Amino acid sequence: MHACRRWLLPVVLCLCPALAAADQLAVYMLHCGGCHLADGRGNPPEVPSLRDDLGRIVQVEGGRDYLIRVPGVAQAPVSNQALADSLNWVLSQFNGATLNPEFRQLSAEEVAAARSHILADPLKRRQQIWQRYLAVAAGE
Repeated sequence: MHACRRWLLPVVLCLCPALAAADQLAVYMLHCGGCHLADGRGNPPEVPSLRDDLGRIVQVEGGRDYLIRVPGVAQAPVSNQALADSLNWVLSQFNGATLNPEFRQLSAEEVAAARSHILADPLKRRQQIWQRYLAVAAGE
């Protein structure tokens, strides 16, 4: 039994990142995947894609806040930490090519602060954020 313990801990530690990713996938599939689909492509324009554009949106002022405050996100029945982890997973899985290499992951504290403020008009806010992104991109 002692020999078993010696190899069990390294195996468990190696599996932890895989288990965490599986948990984030489960949160995504339960609370987002029904509409946005398993691969995040959605069904535009009714259900926006979660691919590529989010990496651009989180780069501009208000983009991170917007992403957290979208009603389906803000109202998901998960903890702030689980929501932060799931959003970070979506950003890394579906937006890796457009995500700034210096991107700072969303935190549970940031999620808690943002999701407590209802976003009255998400479509209008998305358009404002997108216009900011285009202005920044044109200036580069």
